[in-house]
Amino acid sequence: MIDKKNKINQDESAVLVGLVHKEQTEVQVKEYLEELAFLAETAGARAVKRFFQKLAHPDSKTFVGKGKLEEIKQYIDAKGIQLVIFDDELTGSQIQNIEKALGITTIDRSDLILDIFASRARTAQAKVQVELAQYQYLLPRLKGMWSHLERQGGGIGSRGPGETEIETDRRIVKDKISLLRKRLVEIDKQAFTQRKDRGEFIRVALVGYTNVGKSTLMNLLSKSEVFAENKLFATLDTTTRKVVFEQTPFLLSDTVGFIRKLPHHLVESFKSTLDEVREADILLHVVDVSHPQHEEQIGVVNKTLQDIKAFDKPILTIFNKMDLYEQHTFDEWLEDDVKVEILDDLKQKWQNITQGNCVFVSALERKNIDELRQTVLNKVRDMYRIRYPYKSEYFY
Repeated sequence: MIDKKNKINQDESAVLVGLVHKEQTEVQVKEYLEELAFLAETAGARAVKRFFQKLAHPDSKTFVGKGKLEEIKQYIDAKGIQLVIFDDELTGSQIQNIEKALGITTIDRSDLILDIFASRARTAQAKVQVELAQYQYLLPRLKGMWSHLERQGGGIGSRGPGETEIETDRRIVKDKISLLRKRLVEIDKQAFTQRKDRGEFIRVALVGYTNVGKSTLMNLLSKSEVFAENKLFATLDTTTRKVVFEQTPFLLSDTVGFIRKLPHHLVESFKSTLDEVREADILLHVVDVSHPQHEEQIGVVNKTLQDIKAFDKPILTIFNKMDLYEQHTFDEWLEDDVKVEILDDLKQKWQNITQGNCVFVSALERKNIDELRQTVLNKVRDMYRIRYPYKSEYFY
């Protein structure tokens, strides 16, 4: 991965910009900007102001209208803002026009996510995957982003491809993409061999929206220490552990979190990482039930699973963070029987939707973990019975 001396400027102030149009309501855009603020925080920036505008469609030159752009400029000039982040993808010419009008660095959601991935890539595989996605993002923007790529200094969105003149040449970038793809094929072959060498164990993969608690559950179920923190994309590399429940062994994998508007370059580049999901026998779909938009997040994950052709597998939905759900839903005057009724309604709703394939837990407070273990064990044993009907040692 191309590495620049200047890393992300910590505590860099930023304003966020979203657009309300026929495909995005105002309520959705406010939620998207909330998530964008979390992404910015993960990258090391402070989102100090949010702007949004209602337009039938994005302006081809500056994404937002001239009046809104002037409003943003007045604010950033008054507050000394260093960065503006748009929630939707910008073209190279839009970035150039906006930077010319505002006089500060301009990036979009995809660029921000790529920057976070670049800062968190640890293994050779993840680094190549991220670098490939960066170059694929860069290629169609070369002409318009000339000045953007030559800007001096560090900051969010500056890590990665595009240092100086030679890197802005389209042919060179295409050659680099070709080289990275070949390198990734070799890494994928090694990863496939490693997965193949795992033998006949049933394979279980944790999937879900980013920051729903997959790594915390991984630690609880596998009794191992997998890195977990309250930030988006805390882990990029798939972690696999051998787990044994009541003498029944299986392999448990923690995978990279999904997110709405995930750059398609990342989905393509992380194909080999997503192979862990595709090749799993059972999926554990972890949901942050306390999040106000958890149903939309479920839809994003399901859509991604459909895109990578992994939606037809047995799926157990784990509604995590029930402790936070109760804190957000119940007030101090609510009677206990009403609380019980609310929880029963929630559980019955999702029991019906998932056809009984769900469990409600709090990984942080370790509530209902025993039921989760038993449910996973039952599903693993059922899978062994189907696949290896004569190997009874795995069934009991």
